Amino acid sequence: MSSNSLRDNVKPITTSAHVVTACWLQDKAALALADGTIVLSNGIEDAHTLEAHPDGAVLVGHSDGSRLLTGGDDGRIVSCDTSGNIKEVALKQGRWIDAVAAKADGSFAYSSGKDVFANDGKGKEKTLSVPSSARGLAFAPKGHRLAISHYNGVTLWFPNIEGTPDILEWKGSHLDVVWSPDGRFVVTSMQESALHGWRLQDKNHMRMTGYPSKTRSFSWSSDGKWLATSGADAAIVWPFDSKDGPMGKQPRECGVRPARVSCVSFHPRALVLAVGYEDGCILLVRFTDASELLVRAETKGSAVTALAWDKLGMKLVYGCEDGQAGILTLPS
Repeated sequence: MSSNSLRDNVKPITTSAHVVTACWLQDKAALALADGTIVLSNGIEDAHTLEAHPDGAVLVGHSDGSRLLTGGDDGRIVSCDTSGNIKEVALKQGRWIDAVAAKADGSFAYSSGKDVFANDGKGKEKTLSVPSSARGLAFAPKGHRLAISHYNGVTLWFPNIEGTPDILEWKGSHLDVVWSPDGRFVVTSMQESALHGWRLQDKNHMRMTGYPSKTRSFSWSSDGKWLATSGADAAIVWPFDSKDGPMGKQPRECGVRPARVSCVSFHPRALVLAVGYEDGCILLVRFTDASELLVRAETKGSAVTALAWDKLGMKLVYGCEDGQAGILTLPS
């Protein structure tokens, strides 16, 4: 990367509310907004706004690459595809949806309070109650296994297999949860401004501390050897390139600035990390030489809340707390 700014390569997107999540559906960026709408944009034509939750707000969202699933305070799970087709796929009347996860085979999961629902995408649904409110959901990279974060640990559940779920215990309030791409580790963010992980082979613990605030954004590198996180005045990137993961190792710090990192997203093919900050700034940081490229300058009151690369790594969509959004197209 050169030292020049990429700001001239960004096309703004007009949105109406806080951007809850962003993803790519083939060649279109999709942004789910807190006002219940979804915005689709290809970065060339005018953006298209869809009514996904007309009587509620989007609380959570997740994409499997071909569709975006959103959960709202109206109890609805809504699916949106690249053509803008909106479909209600589940409804829990009178309940808020706390977390959602989607798989490329059409299956999905969502939670409300202590109840977790796993749907095979064909109408068959299984339910599991966990010890406390389910804060995070994540499907394993292979197989139909679900990680559910809650107070005092994580539950690992095979919805299609009868039997008692496995429990990974650690005291405290666990928020988001992710699997490593090779399926060997499970990592959570915690209310106590730390990460906790388990090596599944032997349930060995991994404690990752030192954050000044809670981590709410994770991103794995394309080779699965690095886990980037938010929650500090730089992106904190933990090494997972050995059988012990980050145990006994120090993380790397990328994009050190006088502002808290709010969002991170690794490039899908290269060791390049997109870093968004609470002051609205966005940088691209290259691992090999720590060079930085400015995508968006500091913008008061416009904290970055969503970042996502397209499949080829040629476009990056971002969304912010005040509704500002845009698509960066890298020069060819």
